[in-house]
Amino acid sequence: MAQSIVDNTKKVIVGKDRAVELSVVALICQGHVLIEDVPGVGKTMLARSLARSTNCEFKRIQFTPDLLPSDVTGVSIYNQKSGNFEFKEGPIVSQMVLADEINRATPKTQSAMLEAMDERQVTVEGVTHQLPRPFMVMATQNPIEYEGTFPLPEAQLDRFFAMISLGYPSFEEELTIVNDQQLGHPIDSLDAVAPPEDIIQVQEAVKTVYVDDLIREYIVTLVEATRLRDDVTLGSSPRGSLAIFRGAQALALIRGRDYVLPDDIKELAAPMLSHRMIPSAAARMRGVHARDIIGEIVDEVPVPGAQAAGWVRR
Repeated sequence: MAQSIVDNTKKVIVGKDRAVELSVVALICQGHVLIEDVPGVGKTMLARSLARSTNCEFKRIQFTPDLLPSDVTGVSIYNQKSGNFEFKEGPIVSQMVLADEINRATPKTQSAMLEAMDERQVTVEGVTHQLPRPFMVMATQNPIEYEGTFPLPEAQLDRFFAMISLGYPSFEEELTIVNDQQLGHPIDSLDAVAPPEDIIQVQEAVKTVYVDDLIREYIVTLVEATRLRDDVTLGSSPRGSLAIFRGAQALALIRGRDYVLPDDIKELAAPMLSHRMIPSAAARMRGVHARDIIGEIVDEVPVPGAQAAGWVRR
């Protein structure tokens, strides 16, 4: 079922197999995805295609500087007939939520997403309302150097299960996109391959995928290494370890295995940890990004059963 969702979504998203697979991994793990890239490469379409493939209720929030927190969570309105306040739910109350250009809203409005993403509930005027299952936020943002953007705070970035980037298509891929959309968009004919009820079952089943104790130690060692380097101001939180652990289970499930391999951990390290780290000022001045540091860590830390040359745990 998980693989069928991946294959169905790829009918619309051409040439971005890794991004599609990571999105499905996040869905299976009950996580949220942050998609950072330039405009026009298919960020919004990826979210819509995944919602179509799973037949989930889909709502879109267009983040702008004048958007208010109540525009996201909802408001209580007084009903004159009943004499009571009634909750009018906001667009966050849905199964699949697209937070489009999330970094164009003010930090106050961005923080309205925290409770929903972490606890899967919203509290309005002291009353808590549960969100439906499955629940997933797919947020898109333009690179922070673009005008009119507000960088997401570290606390909110940490709530995202993974951060992915689509990038520009190759010549052949872009030609395929042009040909496929000559008479209409492929998403218009995209059918659902799994109902929401089955997604919930997969979310529970993924927890049974076997992870060896050595693999668990490997995950924690990688995450711990992000906190010990001189070129990192802020290392990954324990959420990073949990994200890699659960993500590796989902990746193994999608690829037809009931056990996790060290290669699964290596593949997920960058998308799970890069947004949870802050390189030092000196590293940024040299043009070093978080993904570059993670790549070095993955190369240095020995995989279970091997010993990397020169590796000494501090």
